[in-house]
Amino acid sequence: MKRVFVSDCEGPISKNDNAFEIIASFIPNGDKLFTVISKYDDVLADVIKRPGYSAGDTLKLVLPFLKAHDVTDQQIQEFSARNIILVRESKQMLEHLRNIAEAFIISTSYEQYIRALCQTLDFPFENTYCTKLTLDKYKLTAGDKGRLRVLAEEIAEVPAINIPKSANSTTDFSSQDQKSIAKLDEIFWSDLALTCCKEMFSEVIPVGGPQKAIAIEDVTKKLGVELGDVIYVGDSITDVEAFKLVRENGGLTVSFNGNKYAIENAEIAVMSESCVSLAALADIFIRNGKTQTLDLAKEWTRKSIEANIVNERLLTWFFGVYPRATPQVKIVTPLNRDVLTRESSEFRKKVRGEAVGALG
Repeated sequence: MKRVFVSDCEGPISKNDNAFEIIASFIPNGDKLFTVISKYDDVLADVIKRPGYSAGDTLKLVLPFLKAHDVTDQQIQEFSARNIILVRESKQMLEHLRNIAEAFIISTSYEQYIRALCQTLDFPFENTYCTKLTLDKYKLTAGDKGRLRVLAEEIAEVPAINIPKSANSTTDFSSQDQKSIAKLDEIFWSDLALTCCKEMFSEVIPVGGPQKAIAIEDVTKKLGVELGDVIYVGDSITDVEAFKLVRENGGLTVSFNGNKYAIENAEIAVMSESCVSLAALADIFIRNGKTQTLDLAKEWTRKSIEANIVNERLLTWFFGVYPRATPQVKIVTPLNRDVLTRESSEFRKKVRGEAVGALG
């Protein structure tokens, strides 16, 4: 039976948050700007559920500010190529899995970054889905640029939004957070969306949320397989729709150093600094299916790993990386979900850094 490995990029394969890094590098106070917009993205996608808005549309909302600072496609490409940071053994994992199955990357990241990453990984770009971006085509007047630079400074000063655990509407937020949300609503959906940035907002479609689910369906259609033949790996809010699609149709869903959005929607939680654990789980799924993979995750011991993995090279590799304690691999249940969310979120920050690890 043909099975397929599909993974998000940033988190399971690389440590980067490429868009965050670009904004932080090319725009004054860009780290704060991106963090504020990213949290606002979580509010729009997960709480308010704004019509037509998808998780990951942060990558669209930041574009006017990049353009206002005269950032070009070539600069994004060159910056991305210089700053790739891979998760340990991610290249070896993809090489191993491509020897036994089809492998695809579905990423919200800009195409410039994914092209650079594919060169580093020696991975076929045609097996990727990502956010297409041609920033050079858009034109701004000097007045637009000046106004956008001022707005970027104002957004960077907006207090960080705290999303209450059970929030269902803006009325569940603190008065300060409600003011922040209202201010950002005015900037993005009145000031910018109807003026110089309308074209950018309408044409650039980040591959996040439902777009990732659509990409998975496209993969299965191309290969002539069922969704139940897919193992999907993700780590953030942009993976929720993909997780739901795969899980509801009998495939396997894995959170790799995921935040709360990933843990709440995945069946297996992995906390590891190395991708060899993913290689092991995916190898079992590809060779033996979902049931045996879940059984291994339930009994994640050295003895069980040795009994289930038939590839001697993979076994040697796995225990070479983890000669003593194995990485954490656990089935997500209603009873342990809150604990796993805390543990995985903290581990995520350890692997990717506080600033990137805290993003949705």
